[in-house]
Amino acid sequence: MNHNDPCPCGRTQAAPGKSAKAAALSYGDCCGRYLDHWDDAAAPDAESLMRSRYTAFVLERGDYLQATWHPGTRPADLDFDPGTKWLGLEVRSHRSTGEDRAEVEFVARYRVGGRAVRLHETSRFVREDGCWFYVDGDIHS
Repeated sequence: MNHNDPCPCGRTQAAPGKSAKAAALSYGDCCGRYLDHWDDAAAPDAESLMRSRYTAFVLERGDYLQATWHPGTRPADLDFDPGTKWLGLEVRSHRSTGEDRAEVEFVARYRVGGRAVRLHETSRFVREDGCWFYVDGDIHS
């Protein structure tokens, strides 16, 4: 992915002026800085980590997903569904649940095999040694 392309997570930055639309952040200014340098540039908060993990799914970056998954719940390996087309991410809420814990509620949309899928989850994150990790989540029906 080109660093100047819009970031798949859809994060925007307020544009100057009252009536100006928010501008999409570039991959390099958003999730790219974490995915491409995860060993020395950790996401600063749970929402940024969740957004970067969504982008990692879009780009099929299993290395990043494994590195940012808490060792206590991390699967041995990851498989990506062939033909999956990610369509968008909506962050519904994010909140601290303790000094080093947080939750992020989101909806991720994708299409696989011609069928539209909507994943609605509240994910739990923990910060250890200054780095945020995905722990697990509750899927909403």
